[in-house]
Amino acid sequence: MVRRRRRLIAALLLSAAAALSVAQLTPPDPDTARVVLAARDLPAGSVLTDADVVLARAAPAIVPESALLEVSDAVSHQVSGPLRKGQFITDASLLGPGLLVGMPPGTQAIPLRLADPSTVKLVQPGQLVDVVISAGNGLEQPVSNRVLAAGVPVLWKPPAAPNATPLSAPEGTEGLVVVGAPPQQAAELAGASARGKIFLVLTGTAADTG
Repeated sequence: MVRRRRRLIAALLLSAAAALSVAQLTPPDPDTARVVLAARDLPAGSVLTDADVVLARAAPAIVPESALLEVSDAVSHQVSGPLRKGQFITDASLLGPGLLVGMPPGTQAIPLRLADPSTVKLVQPGQLVDVVISAGNGLEQPVSNRVLAAGVPVLWKPPAAPNATPLSAPEGTEGLVVVGAPPQQAAELAGASARGKIFLVLTGTAADTG
C-alpha cells in the first residue's frame, strides 16, 4: 500500500510539474484594442449605417491613434473617401473637421463650383490641383486666366448617385469640390465662382510630392 501510494503521489507530482512547465512556456494572450472597421466596400460620400461598420479587435501596434472605437461614433456620418472592407475608420474618414487632419495649422476647407462639372470625375481626395479663374467673354472683355491657388489638395468630391452615369451627382452638388488652402489663398478662393469661371489643373498627388 505504501509503495502504491508513493507511486501515485509521484505521478501526481510529475503531472503538476508538467502542467506548470507548459503554463510557463505558453505565451500570454496578445493584447488587442477595440476598433471600428468597414464591413464592406463603401464609396465616397456614403452615409454609414450599422450594416456598414463592424466592431473588431486588432493589435494596438497597427491601430491608428485616430481610429474610432465605438460604432456610434461612425453611424450616421458621411465618409470623405472610398473605404475598403476591413479598413480602419478614423476621424479623417468622415466629413467634418477630420478632413483637415494632418494639414498645416490654419488650413481652411473651401468649396468650389467648377465651370466644367465633368472635371470632378477626374479628381480624387488627395489629388493636388491648381485653381484657375477665367474671366472675360472674349469680345469687349478680353479673356484672362489667373491662378488663385497652386498645389492645393482636394479634400472632398460628391458621391455618385445610385445607378447614375459617370458624370452625374446628387442634386445640388454638380461640379462641386472642396479643397484645402492656407488663409491667404482661402480668401482668394472664397466666392471665386461669382467672379469668373473656375477650373482645376491636375498637378499630382500628395504621395507624389512626399
